[in-house]
Amino acid sequence: MTALTMESIDFPEVDEADWRARVEKGLKGRPFESLVTMAEDGFIYGPLYDRRAASPIGRVGSGPWRIVQRVDDPDPSRANRQALADLEGGANGLALVFAGSASAHGFGLPMEADAIARALDGVDLGIISLRIEPHMDARIAVEALRALTRSRNQDFDALAIDLCLDAVGPFAFTGSFPGTESAFRAHAGRATKALRASGFRGRIAEADGRLYHDAGATVAQELGAVLATALYYLRAMTDAGLTVGEAASAIGFTLAIDQCQFEQTAKLRALRLLWGKLLESCGENAPAPARIHAETSWRMMAAMDPHTNILRATIAAFAAGTGGADSLAVLPYTAPLGLPDGAARRLARNLQIILQEESFLAQVADPAAGSGSIEALTDLTAEAAWNMFREIEAEGGIVAGLTTGTLQSRIMGARLERQRRLEDGKTVVVGASLYPLETERDHTILPAARSKVSKADGDMRCEPLRPHPLSETLESSR
Repeated sequence: MTALTMESIDFPEVDEADWRARVEKGLKGRPFESLVTMAEDGFIYGPLYDRRAASPIGRVGSGPWRIVQRVDDPDPSRANRQALADLEGGANGLALVFAGSASAHGFGLPMEADAIARALDGVDLGIISLRIEPHMDARIAVEALRALTRSRNQDFDALAIDLCLDAVGPFAFTGSFPGTESAFRAHAGRATKALRASGFRGRIAEADGRLYHDAGATVAQELGAVLATALYYLRAMTDAGLTVGEAASAIGFTLAIDQCQFEQTAKLRALRLLWGKLLESCGENAPAPARIHAETSWRMMAAMDPHTNILRATIAAFAAGTGGADSLAVLPYTAPLGLPDGAARRLARNLQIILQEESFLAQVADPAAGSGSIEALTDLTAEAAWNMFREIEAEGGIVAGLTTGTLQSRIMGARLERQRRLEDGKTVVVGASLYPLETERDHTILPAARSKVSKADGDMRCEPLRPHPLSETLESSR
């Protein structure tokens, strides 16, 4: 028997007109437009695009993304045991999540030097990456880490640490800004300049999109907000005397990634295009690519039938990997129920390891490069996000947009429209609106009370943005 090869098969040439004729026949009277998707941001994209010349938009560096596990247990000793188990089990990065932050979801380490030291006891900071999740009091954590590394005779500036200093996100989350915004901006610029002068190599400021996403933002709204936040810090740093290139290298990004696979892959790729465009408009001729940390979406997680969250997280992690995330944290599937236990954390960790070690997802820098559909979706997403960014800037920038409430109003409108579509059955949440269990199963979570967000006093106020899971109205009615 002769083996078949690609060379021995004579494929007939089919142009788009032939393809479309066959599709319309298969649609059996339905219009071709039924295959067109309307994005939440108002643009449409179709089912077929011509191949593009591949121009990769890859992650920073050539290796795989960092597998990051969250250190968010209010009990520092228990958090330490979790962190050591995560690192021994294949993670190579940790994210310190502190109580009161948007990303803590009611839990988090105490913002105390002793708690940080206990949580990191036995952790070799020289062989992992570490990030401090954005928090209004993150400077306390920075000083605590400096003291900890001194006690271990380690060079703080040489470690792989991202400080993720940010007051814009915490302002949006808490609704309050301590002190004056102008004083903070000046301090942010001076602090960055001093850290760079001392030799610190990590990211210093962070533009975090998760709280906008969790509050209901569309893709373009999330990207527009993070781009406006990044410009806010870029201005602060250049005002302090740094060049555009020096300032850009000190700014990192964090995005939420949900289960809409192609849109989320395009979102990550679009952010790198947007950041490059912004830096070029600021006079940077050869801008470095954006450094992006991704976290699977809190908004997409359901408390009903939470095992479905494992599948959502897998799709989101795949999208983050193919989109070029530099690091990724996967929320454990029981996170909507409470504080996840070791088994749920292990599943979240192993999900990433399987994608890297068994599926070889990190072997290609940008697997979507050249795909006509993904390239088109990337361009459409970038255009919508750039327009949103320009709107925010026209309103005075990210802080002004939050203070006046215009940004919150747009996000609320998107959330209510998404909720209406769910209620009308145009979208579904499996396990909640579709195929719910008659009786929910028991799931193990750790004993810890979820704390409420405390009201903060400050000179500036805004309407706070709070997380709203997509399935929350369905779950509240059960």
